[in-house]
Amino acid sequence: MRIGMNPQKQSKKIDLKYQHRLIIVVFIPNLEGYYQNVFEVFKLCLESAITTVNDKCAITIVNNASCEETTNYLNESFKKGKIDTLIHHKENIGKMDALIGAAKGSREPLITLSDVDILFKYGWQNEIENIFASMKNVGSVSPIPVRKSMRYGTTSTLQKVFTGKVKLTFESIKANFDDHNKYLKSINWEIENEENLKWPIISQNGVKAILGSGHQIMTLNRLIFHNTVPIEPSLTLVGNNSEFLYCDEPVDISGGMRLATYNNFAFHMGNKVENWMIGIQEENIKKRENNKFKSVDISKLIFKPKRQSKKQFLLKQRIIIKLFNLFYSHKIN
Repeated sequence: MRIGMNPQKQSKKIDLKYQHRLIIVVFIPNLEGYYQNVFEVFKLCLESAITTVNDKCAITIVNNASCEETTNYLNESFKKGKIDTLIHHKENIGKMDALIGAAKGSREPLITLSDVDILFKYGWQNEIENIFASMKNVGSVSPIPVRKSMRYGTTSTLQKVFTGKVKLTFESIKANFDDHNKYLKSINWEIENEENLKWPIISQNGVKAILGSGHQIMTLNRLIFHNTVPIEPSLTLVGNNSEFLYCDEPVDISGGMRLATYNNFAFHMGNKVENWMIGIQEENIKKRENNKFKSVDISKLIFKPKRQSKKQFLLKQRIIIKLFNLFYSHKIN
């Protein structure tokens, strides 16, 4: 039996409070072995995120069946209002299913997916949003530029180069040298010794970005999650090509450009905190105290992901990569 009417039915439409959402999936099953220091890494990740976002960005944490210490920390952070949304899973449902599920339930036009070991640098949010607001047909932007990611998930970006919609140039960026080597070292890749090595630069409307990116952290246009991300669950704990199938390839198939910020605005920490990482967060706190956060207007953000058959896309991909190798490979060292 129902008495009266639910007053919410007479309420007006909900106003969207945020324009950007940061989603981090946490899986720390114990504090031993590989995970011995990951809890400290995650705490630095979250604190750096809280310090560097403005009031237009909300933070969602997905607890993917972590240990009691981690769960208690998350519950306390939520009670203190440090994070906007906290999702608990009793069992580990897999990294991508946890991320994509949270993303599809979000309403903000820009959604950042982040690993648990990312250290955010003051200004990352504005730099990313400025690229989305200034360039057309942007599918994703990462705050970690990777010099040699030109061919990974960038078919649609390269197509726009060949059709003249964006300009591709190659230039050295000395300011990226040290930070890029930190990234290479964090994933056990060989570091670079020459600071004048050239980077692939995409330019449009007076704004520059790096061609391509990794996938430890990247911001996507929300519509991609509802148009080109597979409907079926990944059912994969981590790896095994799941990041490519549920994150990288959907951006490319959507027709959106895959880019990174011109300079480095985040770091991949790995599974142990180092002194320089603590120094970055100390700088974040100082900048937060001494600067007024600016907000980027993304209200005119227009991007409609394409729906195209994977077979046709893969054929186009082979052609574009061959053209790129023919015309551009010799221009980068």
